[in-house]
Amino acid sequence: MNSSPDSAGPAAGRALSRAVLRQGGARCAALCAVGTAATAAGLLLPALLGHTLDLLLARAPAARWIGGCAGVVALLALLDGCASVLTGTADAQATAWLRRHLTGHVLALGPRAAARFGAGDLVARLVGNAAQAGTAPGALAALLAALAAPVGGVVALALLDPYLAAVFLAGAPVLALLLRSFARDTSACVADYQRVQGRIAGALAEAVGGFRTIRAAGVEDRETARILAPLPELSRAGHQMWRVQGRAAARAVTVAPLLNLAVLAVAGLLLARHRLSVGEVLAASRYAALATGVGALVGQLATLARARAATGRLAEVRGEPAPEYGAGRLPPGNGRLELRAVTALRGGRAVLDGVDLTVPGGTTLAVVGRSGAGKSLLAQLAGRLTDPDAGDILLDGVPLGDLAHAELRRAVAYAFERPALPGTTIEDTIAFGPTPATPAAVRSAARRAHADDFVRRLPDGYATRTADAPRSGGESQRLGLARAFAHGGRLLILDDALSSLDTVTERRIAQTLLAPDPSRTRLLIAHRATTAARADRVAWLDAGRVRAVATHQELWREAEYRAVFGAGPEHGGSACGADMARDTDGGVEAEAGRGAC
Repeated sequence: MNSSPDSAGPAAGRALSRAVLRQGGARCAALCAVGTAATAAGLLLPALLGHTLDLLLARAPAARWIGGCAGVVALLALLDGCASVLTGTADAQATAWLRRHLTGHVLALGPRAAARFGAGDLVARLVGNAAQAGTAPGALAALLAALAAPVGGVVALALLDPYLAAVFLAGAPVLALLLRSFARDTSACVADYQRVQGRIAGALAEAVGGFRTIRAAGVEDRETARILAPLPELSRAGHQMWRVQGRAAARAVTVAPLLNLAVLAVAGLLLARHRLSVGEVLAASRYAALATGVGALVGQLATLARARAATGRLAEVRGEPAPEYGAGRLPPGNGRLELRAVTALRGGRAVLDGVDLTVPGGTTLAVVGRSGAGKSLLAQLAGRLTDPDAGDILLDGVPLGDLAHAELRRAVAYAFERPALPGTTIEDTIAFGPTPATPAAVRSAARRAHADDFVRRLPDGYATRTADAPRSGGESQRLGLARAFAHGGRLLILDDALSSLDTVTERRIAQTLLAPDPSRTRLLIAHRATTAARADRVAWLDAGRVRAVATHQELWREAEYRAVFGAGPEHGGSACGADMARDTDGGVEAEAGRGAC
């Protein structure tokens, strides 16, 4: 069931934040230690400088103290370098963990992830937002170290003279309110900014996927305008972030110097009364500056605000429940598939509504219907790429939800209209699966998919890099079919996987694919009448329901069934069915047979 955009909630965001912090625990602890040591050295330096100044004014030997000051400065530089390295590695480790974790979750969600968030927005979250969320461990450790400086500065002022600390503490609540307001306002602005970024990324991904259509239609300018339409909103959110940060900085610049001035004024009075030395006044000025170091705090708070907003967007993805698998195994069988009262909702609409369908083991069933009838969704449900909202789906008598993940994926093979082709080489691509296919199985599958000839013509044959292999849409489909053939399984599901093939190749592959095979069930999502005609039986989907299950020749007598394939009502029923049968049995090219209908 799809959740609302806010289903993850603040609790999920906090849980994910804690998980991120645990991933960088060791480095964060080291970073805190380095930061604390740097703060301690920074607090020690004013006292050393003040004492050294007093010694120089008194013309006393001060070489050892000057050396000590130089040593502390060198230590601060070293600690700062260590902190930079630790921050970078902690951020990188947290970001890598987030990307691995969320990518695995998105893949486990399957098609529902893209339907829920959009492909472009998902990429924006897993790339940009993960990088921002990954800065949380380093920013938190740096913030803790930055907080130690003001606290240590106040303590040092109290040690010099209680009046100095009292003067500073009188104005400290104003600084605290400024920081609190800044953190709250920044979080809201950053969340808006990242949300608009996701919308732009989603629109861009859609345009990249359909660039040929856009160019062919000559609407590049219009698409550019559509993609960039949220830019004014993004600009407003960005300007609002800068205004919030600017206001905080301006207020801090106003309050902090006043506090410093107040501390120095009191220190001057104490100097006049001989309660402080000149060196101690110098130290007091430095400690006051440390105590009012709002700039460092503002920077770290801004980083944490961005990380928090990004983590919230990642938590929305993580909040989508991934399918759970059982531990069951399949009994011996040939892929009998049953759908019992299956209902699947998308966007609040029942795309499939109470579907009852049985595919006998070892047979071929073609699923046909108009666009939007639910054919591809049924194919996804049949192999559990997604789950129904109601009803049960069984494979050889076992509910799919009871099967172990590996058992299910070994039993079901898929081929798609637009197959993704992962793998370094062509051989890797065909072998890609839960258990990599052997080289012999790869070549056998390629021959069955009529891909072997064009693969051997490639520069390096099966060793050709997939990314560098020139291929048409039909050749990509044949590689996808070869991959499905290479991994066997008792249920083969083809989601319009023959649509880009020329009619001669389609006929040849169909003869191989649909040859009698009592050990395997085949479920075909068909858009061509010739494909449906070659199946043992056809399930006719209409408005999310199974209208009829029969042979293609029997259904062709129905004018509405013929209309699914674009055939007008004037075409005869039985005669056309006979033509289609001749196409299948006699080897006539598919398009010719379809045209005759």
